Amino acid sequence: MKANIVSIGNSRGIRIPKSILEHCQIEKEVDLEVEGNKIIIFPSKEQPRKDWDKAFCEMAERGEDKLLIPDDVDMEFKEWEW
Repeated sequence: MKANIVSIGNSRGIRIPKSILEHCQIEKEVDLEVEGNKIIIFPSKEQPRKDWDKAFCEMAERGEDKLLIPDDVDMEFKEWEW
């Protein structure tokens, strides 16, 4: 399959048909590698915030979602240390 290079701001890109994205299970992010004169595109396996919503709900159920710093602390207080 051939694809045209298109301008995207100061960069260049290609349009990848939906059927190819679905076949390769690519949703939002990809990783790129260069081998010789080839560009390899594959689905990103790293999802650093995956399932955080579930983890936060579980923390709330266990009562572990307490504030570490009370809301009434004056953050401009001169002797405050980070």
